[in-house]
Amino acid sequence: MQKTVKRRLLVIVGTISMAVGIIGIFVPILPTTPFLLLAAVCYMKGSNRLHQWMLNNRLFGAYIKSYIQGRGMPLSIKILTILLLWISIGVTVAFGVQHIALRAVLVLIAVGVTVHISLIKTKTEKEN
Repeated sequence: MQKTVKRRLLVIVGTISMAVGIIGIFVPILPTTPFLLLAAVCYMKGSNRLHQWMLNNRLFGAYIKSYIQGRGMPLSIKILTILLLWISIGVTVAFGVQHIALRAVLVLIAVGVTVHISLIKTKTEKEN
């Protein structure tokens, strides 16, 4: 019985993490990758069916597999990710936030995410 409760809790946490990760695609301050990776780990331990669904998802499955396996990101995805990050943070800083400290925090987050993405191995066409 205790094993069943643990598996259900893992599925619940995984599902919440998946939802937050998907929301993070659209909200610049909310990170996407850590929540999707947490969901993958929770599903791996809680539900093989959900874990396989996540890894085989046509939208983000390949990126999660590559990240977990340390194979990296294609250069085009890195550039697109960084570009979208800076556009969304820039618009938020310019028009959505008046407090200077919050603006500084947003820019620091953008710098940190940019550095993180830049340090991820760049996947070549041969590795696809």
